[in-house]
Amino acid sequence: MIWTQFLKPIYRKEPISAFLILVGAVDATLGGVGGHGSLLFLGVATIAGALVIRWQQAQRRQEMQPEPITQRYLPTNSSQSELPMLSISKKQPPQP
Repeated sequence: MIWTQFLKPIYRKEPISAFLILVGAVDATLGGVGGHGSLLFLGVATIAGALVIRWQQAQRRQEMQPEPITQRYLPTNSSQSELPMLSISKKQPPQP
């Protein structure tokens, strides 16, 4: 359930940094549960490195996005005057 809702979209978007976060989380969990401080430190450092990589990729992606160009179909100012108001006539429409 967690895989499909949270991890899968992140893993598909950034596979390298997501893999590094996963490896770091496993290392940190094993080091914390097993009482191995060096493995815990290695896991936390791996997670921090993966987050830095993801941040750099996000910054690079923002720089590469071009500004949207607005396409206008009508001029901003109309040179013609406004159209007159139409009134509904009470005549019967022509019958075929």
